[in-house]
Amino acid sequence: MAVFQRLTQLKAASRCLQYTTGLCPAPRSTPTGWIQHRPVHGGQGSEAASAAPSRWPFSRVTTADLDFFTQLLPGRTITDPDVLESSNVDWLKSVKGSSEVLLRPKTTEEVSQILRYCNERNLAVSPQGGNTGLVGGSVPVFDEIILSTALMNQVLTFDSISGILTCQAGCVLENLSQYLEERDFIMPLDLGAKGSCHIGGNVSTNAGGLRLLRYGSLRGTVLGLEVVLADGRLLNCLSTLRKDNTGYDLKQLFIGSEGTLGVITAVSILCPRKPKSVNVAFLGCSNFQDLLETFQACRGMLGEILSAFEFLDSSCMNLLEKHLKLTNPIRESPFYIVIETAGSNAAHDEEKLHNFLDTVMASSLVTDGTVATEEAKIKALWSMRERVTEALRHDGYTYKYDVSLPVEKIYDLVTDMRARLGDRAKNVVGYGHVGDGNLHLNITSPFKDPALLAAIEPYVYEWTSGYQGSVSAEHGLGLKKRNYIYYSKTPEAVTLMGDIKSMLDPKGILNPYKTLPDNVR
Repeated sequence: MAVFQRLTQLKAASRCLQYTTGLCPAPRSTPTGWIQHRPVHGGQGSEAASAAPSRWPFSRVTTADLDFFTQLLPGRTITDPDVLESSNVDWLKSVKGSSEVLLRPKTTEEVSQILRYCNERNLAVSPQGGNTGLVGGSVPVFDEIILSTALMNQVLTFDSISGILTCQAGCVLENLSQYLEERDFIMPLDLGAKGSCHIGGNVSTNAGGLRLLRYGSLRGTVLGLEVVLADGRLLNCLSTLRKDNTGYDLKQLFIGSEGTLGVITAVSILCPRKPKSVNVAFLGCSNFQDLLETFQACRGMLGEILSAFEFLDSSCMNLLEKHLKLTNPIRESPFYIVIETAGSNAAHDEEKLHNFLDTVMASSLVTDGTVATEEAKIKALWSMRERVTEALRHDGYTYKYDVSLPVEKIYDLVTDMRARLGDRAKNVVGYGHVGDGNLHLNITSPFKDPALLAAIEPYVYEWTSGYQGSVSAEHGLGLKKRNYIYYSKTPEAVTLMGDIKSMLDPKGILNPYKTLPDNVR
């Protein structure tokens, strides 16, 4: 009971804390180096493995092409370099293209006409959603035409009985969340970039996010897709059926294919009911083994109401405090956990949560903690996890790795990397999704450092592969990781992927230089 009282006091005290909140990225700083127009000269393990290959023999945009696009999209064919700048640069400011044309269609038919024309003219196209990707997959590498879905932002239908939402691909995730919450539903997907990312981009990259533990991946919640193929043909798989076992499930080809097989123009997705009771606990652990045992206890005691189990280490907390001026709501700890519960009965959920907290604190698995039930305080606690990426951008040049591993191994990679790099790195931090074994390993340095990169890669991929992990858990491969696919996939699997690409996009105009390695076209 003493532990329960302690948590009750912490809960009350948390209401008095002043938090810095907000999910929007900080202003971009001056870049320290681009991946741009660099041919591959080295193999895996060198900086060349993530650099761009030489430009393929695509056509270049002519005045006649611009006339066609302007007639098709009056006022939505952009050639102003100042407007194009933000679409040519990725969110991390690490990759920069040189596109001279940005197209903003509003309808699937317009996308179809654009791709049909580009395919006939052999013009490369870079599909773009909210441009929040982290592997260089959302911006052109050379002068590809940028096809933005930003104006394809309409909700098409919503069935309040089944909870199935159908919308255009350019809908911003946060806007969809607000639309659904007004109708007592929620999106099954939640990301730190929700204020900018598009649902089409989420599906194209098979984004994971914070709710995967509860609702599963987009491969399960996406029921249907509308896709325009490279030659302009429309593939209408926009089903709203939860069961359809008639032949191949073609939509799965496009989920996670990063815009290389087709352009997603509409999505139907199964949305859960909005929980009536939400609690968030922010806890501290003295070591990672205690964190893992806390996770085991959490799954057993919270069961059906557990919706998220996230972690960050003390190095992440230091960056949040230093760069974003956030306040640690509990005592300093080597590791921190964010646990969210979501259910339909507040009294039932709070009793289960407090029983769990009483158990883990009595056994000294958790050293300190606080609980929030009010929306503002819940957002404040979540910001400690969601804004880590933002804090890292202020710490210098960041080398980002998104890997999945057996849960008991995920922090060993951070420890080993710190020992390997020593003082060559400014910071080596780890955070991520314990519930699905997804580690975000981030390494910062004052500036872009080829020697440091050579010490990181391919070691990080070899280490991950050694434990049968994946070199990309949820961010995709894009430009930066494409040549490391063999650490997670067999040569036979990669060859088959190339065959599928060749069948659906024979000329290779859709997002060239991305996802597939340089030796597969």
